[in-house]
Amino acid sequence: MSALGLPRVPSQSRREHVVQILRTAITSARLNPGDRLIEVDLANELGTSRAPVREALRQLEQEGLVASYPYRGSEVLGVSQAEVEQVLVPIRVTLERFAFSQALGRLSGADFEQLQLLVDEMEEAAGVGATDRLADADIRFHELVIECSEQPHCLQLWKTIQPRVRAYFRRDAPAHDDPVGVAKQHQELLDVIKLGDEATVLDAVDRHIHLHLAPKPPPDAG
Repeated sequence: MSALGLPRVPSQSRREHVVQILRTAITSARLNPGDRLIEVDLANELGTSRAPVREALRQLEQEGLVASYPYRGSEVLGVSQAEVEQVLVPIRVTLERFAFSQALGRLSGADFEQLQLLVDEMEEAAGVGATDRLADADIRFHELVIECSEQPHCLQLWKTIQPRVRAYFRRDAPAHDDPVGVAKQHQELLDVIKLGDEATVLDAVDRHIHLHLAPKPPPDAG
């Protein structure tokens, strides 16, 4: 392990591994908004050359987790409450309303079993304070329904915003008075989806996404 607690990178697919390591460090708050990401330092920490680090930083910039500035290099971007409320939530509402409506009738028994397992994982993770596991299961729940909608453009858009959505899930996790409530919210959404009524599902999706705004996060993260 490096001084930053980052694991050394194996030789295969170095760029992909660097992306995964840095993305996880950012979305789990081991790297914080404003932290500088210096290629040579990261390469030394991760035990790799500068080329895969440079390529990884470019990809993370496209994902909106990193910003690059002339003469300053790269630094971690925060997720502001204004961005959450005015950009990410409206995009999610539009995208997920359509995708969830299209998923109705396409979700199989196996899909419902997997969604239930994810809700159970959220409850277990919340019970032990495992905020990263909670955020991962939350993200996967929504992604699975979008995958089942068989709408490739929706899935493509979701994957574009997903890192920043996960970042605000992880950022806001400590503000929840009852983390188990996240699992309860998903259980309620899953129960509605099982009923199969489109209008009811759309209303539930609206309520569910806006519930993420309920806890007030710490001061603006960037």
